[in-house]
Amino acid sequence: MIKQKQIFYIVLKLTLAFTLLICQHLRADGFLYTQDTKIIDENGQEVILRGIGLGGWMLQEGYMMHTSSFANAQFQLRNKIRELVGQQNMEAFYDAWLINHVQQEDIDSLASWGFNSVRLPMHYNLYTLPIEEEPAPGLNTWLDKGFMLTDSLLSWCAKNNMYLILDLHAAPGGQGYEAGISDYDETKPSLWESELNRAKTVALWQKLAQRYADEPWIGGYDLINETNWNLPGNSMLKTLYQDITSAIRLVDSSHIIFIEGNWFANDFNGLTPPWDDNMVYSFHKYWSHNNQSSISWMLDIRNRYNVPIWCGEAGENSNHWFTDAIRLLENNKIGWAWWPLKKIESISGPLSINKSAGYQRLLDYWQGLASKPTVDYSVNALMELADSAKLENCIYHKDVIDAMMRQPHSNERIKFKENQIPGILFATDYDLGKHDYAYWDSNIADYHVSTGEYTAWNNGWTYRNDGVDIEPCDDSELNNGFNVGWTEQNEWLGYTIDVSKADSFAVSIRIAANADDGMIALIIDGQPSIPPASIPATGGWQIWQTIDLENIYLSPGQHDLKLEIVESGFNINYLEFRALNTGASGDSYKSKALHLFQNYPNPVQNSTTIQYWLKESAKVVLTLYNINGQKIKDLFSGTPDEELNYFVLNKHTLASGIYFIQLKSNGHQATRKLLILQ
Repeated sequence: MIKQKQIFYIVLKLTLAFTLLICQHLRADGFLYTQDTKIIDENGQEVILRGIGLGGWMLQEGYMMHTSSFANAQFQLRNKIRELVGQQNMEAFYDAWLINHVQQEDIDSLASWGFNSVRLPMHYNLYTLPIEEEPAPGLNTWLDKGFMLTDSLLSWCAKNNMYLILDLHAAPGGQGYEAGISDYDETKPSLWESELNRAKTVALWQKLAQRYADEPWIGGYDLINETNWNLPGNSMLKTLYQDITSAIRLVDSSHIIFIEGNWFANDFNGLTPPWDDNMVYSFHKYWSHNNQSSISWMLDIRNRYNVPIWCGEAGENSNHWFTDAIRLLENNKIGWAWWPLKKIESISGPLSINKSAGYQRLLDYWQGLASKPTVDYSVNALMELADSAKLENCIYHKDVIDAMMRQPHSNERIKFKENQIPGILFATDYDLGKHDYAYWDSNIADYHVSTGEYTAWNNGWTYRNDGVDIEPCDDSELNNGFNVGWTEQNEWLGYTIDVSKADSFAVSIRIAANADDGMIALIIDGQPSIPPASIPATGGWQIWQTIDLENIYLSPGQHDLKLEIVESGFNINYLEFRALNTGASGDSYKSKALHLFQNYPNPVQNSTTIQYWLKESAKVVLTLYNINGQKIKDLFSGTPDEELNYFVLNKHTLASGIYFIQLKSNGHQATRKLLILQ
């Protein structure tokens, strides 16, 4: 009997173990969960979260609204708006803002750009009343607005097979001294100074978990964003986290729980080891170097406790920094959520909300720089701002998306705009790509957390988010709205150009300069095509002048053009390429066995390009003669690989005068006259 019982219990244990193993692999269809140091899906496949935070939607941070100097926290801005337009109009603005700022088009776009997740920064006051407004202490009055907004967002994510991670960005009372992040009001008890606020936080998470327990496209619960409060040993933070975890697990056993450290997410003292078997530690990464040592402390936590880690926030830097950071994270199998999708007049986010003249007038008034606008004017300005938050009214920064989604995995340069030759090539429309592949600039990112010194990566703060300095352009003759400025020695810009037909081209550049110290050069397909040319003073940084450069020959097709700053000190609007119609573009020569085009430029002051065409591959000899018919030298002797070929002749020691170029091949020949000037 004893042996039978022992066998029974052994079989039972094996059955339970096998059942548990099966359940782990079939765990709640579609749900994410943790397995050792990985986040995996229901099929056991590792998932690298590539997400973005919807900052500014449910919680307006001062810097996003351009109000930091007088209203860093959202409650302060609400008060300013209420004083200006009244309670009813203020509420109408915020309703419009919530409706417009995030819509299905935003989530559809994120999916099309390559994101697989969204992080929702929630303000608690959209889901429940503040404790001071409750009818009785300890009562939790639930509000429909926040839950309905979350339901809609979840449905859009589900349609796109994207995970939604809920992030309590503003907890009851506020979780940090930095008011802009959590809407903390220092005149009221914070999260850490009020048991009622902590109890409400626990209750809110249980309510959320109960509502979304069976939703597979909920990626998890990010319990509290960026606590920044003096909490010795983080014991109070851990206790609250554990209370929230217990409350969630009473109603939801499936979803991942994300835990952030104190002091802006990165102090995990006292918060280890994990207390739940489906938990992830979330850190934030801003303005630091992107090397292995910058994340080694989090890798140590992952390895020591066999737990996944996630970068829940990063961003607010240059494209170069984005590319390096994402490559670093993904090389270490760490998912990420960038910050944010959109804000007012942003170049570092995918979308930028236009700041209208009306809203600027409100900002000026609040800062004491303008008289008080009327209620009607103010309401119109606010509603215009809310309408501007719609995706279709935002400026899309494809360079930011390219830096995040393509460049971490590719060194290839691709076109930013179609640059057709002949035509105008705006300096700001250089190719998309990494630093030192598509452009080179002296300052390319901000690393002040690592270096202690802030570096502006873009002095103009407009149009594009690379290190290239771009500013608004006032050239009345022609502009695309922007010019490259703050040029420095050895900086360069790369362009892919498409030449419609072979020809020689007159090249000019539109510049503005305070002094005549500048110098520029053009390099095509890796070969110097226009030697360094001096840039004269024009009388100011927005006083524009056209400078003619030397003519160049371009064969049809695609070419690589590099605009190099040899000596700094000027602004660049555009380059212009005008076809000179030298005959190289015609087709009549193709009936001949060979054709020698007129050299360009002619007369020759420094160098000239000699182009010739062969109907069939054969040996050719290209020879230079003086005016008396005496041979000076063979410029080329051999069998070219192409039909169209060219040779660059530098005058060097050749004296001024008339010369002849002769092309010979298979009994055929052609001659052209060449003039050299000193």
